[in-house]
Amino acid sequence: MASLAGKNIVLGITGGIAAYKGAALCSKLVQAGAEVHVVITESAAKFITPLTLQTLSRHPVHIDTFDERDPSVVTHIHLADHADLIVVAPATANAIAKLANGHADDMLSTTLLAATCPIIIAPAMNVHMYEHPAVVENMERLARRGAMFVEPGTGQLACGYVAKGRLAEPEDIVASIQNWFAESGRLKGKRVLVTAGGTMERLDPVRFLTNDSSGKMGFAIAEAAMRMGADVTLVAGRTTEQPPAGVRVIHVASAADMLEAVMKDFDEMDIVVKSAAVADYRPVIVHEQKMKKTGERLVLELERTTDILATLGERKTRQFLVGFAAETQQVAHYAMDKLRRKNCDLIVANDVSQEGVGFNGDTNAVEVYGPDGLIVSLPLMSKREMASRLMELIAVRLAAAGGNPA
Repeated sequence: MASLAGKNIVLGITGGIAAYKGAALCSKLVQAGAEVHVVITESAAKFITPLTLQTLSRHPVHIDTFDERDPSVVTHIHLADHADLIVVAPATANAIAKLANGHADDMLSTTLLAATCPIIIAPAMNVHMYEHPAVVENMERLARRGAMFVEPGTGQLACGYVAKGRLAEPEDIVASIQNWFAESGRLKGKRVLVTAGGTMERLDPVRFLTNDSSGKMGFAIAEAAMRMGADVTLVAGRTTEQPPAGVRVIHVASAADMLEAVMKDFDEMDIVVKSAAVADYRPVIVHEQKMKKTGERLVLELERTTDILATLGERKTRQFLVGFAAETQQVAHYAMDKLRRKNCDLIVANDVSQEGVGFNGDTNAVEVYGPDGLIVSLPLMSKREMASRLMELIAVRLAAAGGNPA
């Protein structure tokens, strides 16, 4: 087990049957060298006693907002200010809802609301609760704000179901915490530019040409880079999601707009990940007024847009350039061709004809190619997990190329 020495971790335990695993989690964090301060809800105290957690953490356990033991500080603010990380495990549907909506009516929720450090959430609940649209929406909202999740496992639930919703095992949660600390400063001092979403090419004031890109993959990459300590600029076209909090966002519409925004900052960047789906063609004529129906057919004349990735490849000096290739056939052939023609360091290719892969969904499966061919094939997983894996790979390759990330 890697050391967490010197790390100040607040462990929040909420009121579900899985609260008993909080004791094992607390013990493992202490064994790994962390200073653990436990905050439990009144409901959690019905399942596990504060004395148990105090004995394991070697610190007082906090449960009552008004139980101020040190008059020189306000406890929930003091805990939040000094935490390197807050872990909520187990996190019930109620606790997730309170955090997502900014409620602060007990010691844990007030501490969470005052926190500026990262938060890791390990949900645990009945499978139907976990899949309820309100719970899904709350978790997505928290993820957009930068919260990280340790997904529940599939197993025997207290209610009798065998399904997803079981709290991740304590050792898995500790591993996630260790991984986060290991990666959190890896790109510190590096400037990362990410493009996301689709572009809009106007026909007239009410119509435009676009594509199915949602921006989810690009947003996840920007979020992952930020978690690794990078200074992130996100150039976002047409998207269906809210961009992650904490990154600089430049909103654009057309391919020309995106090119201008990217080129403005390109020289200062260390890493550029171009995941946006940029239009290859645009209308030659953009009508100032709404086009009226004039017959059974309409012929549009289109012209090529400037190839942003190729332009970056020609101009790059020290930048590590990553392109994306959405294909439906001969993925390896087209990916390698694109990498060489556009002078990329990596190409992330996917077969968007496969179920669960590509535009609009929450999952992706990719193959990553470098100058020597296939580097890694990543199976179907969430786009957030995919983004983390990709940024880890980029950091390793950048170091090998002399970029020397932290």
